[in-house]
Amino acid sequence: MLTEKGKYASATENRRFVWSKIIWPLILEINDVAFTLKQFQEKRNQICKEKNVSITIPSRGLVSLMQKGILLKEGDIYSIHFRLIPYMRLRADCDYATAIHEVRLK
Repeated sequence: MLTEKGKYASATENRRFVWSKIIWPLILEINDVAFTLKQFQEKRNQICKEKNVSITIPSRGLVSLMQKGILLKEGDIYSIHFRLIPYMRLRADCDYATAIHEVRLK
């Protein structure tokens, strides 16, 4: 019997997907701590087409990442939390678990 995921499990899955498939690759690609909404949308559209995923999932994931403090928004510019910048500079793999851990260390 299949059971639907709960609200929290679904939100976490959306965050993980958006972080690992869209945001972090985009950050490494542009080599900057910040990106525009347009850059996100272009990357989102590309990934959604490749993975055959609805664009609503990444949109929810983006908002959820902001709520968790991993992403900050100012106008139409999004930036990663300052504690994630060293990972970007090293071009290191920064999965969602690492990102959330770093942000929560405050």
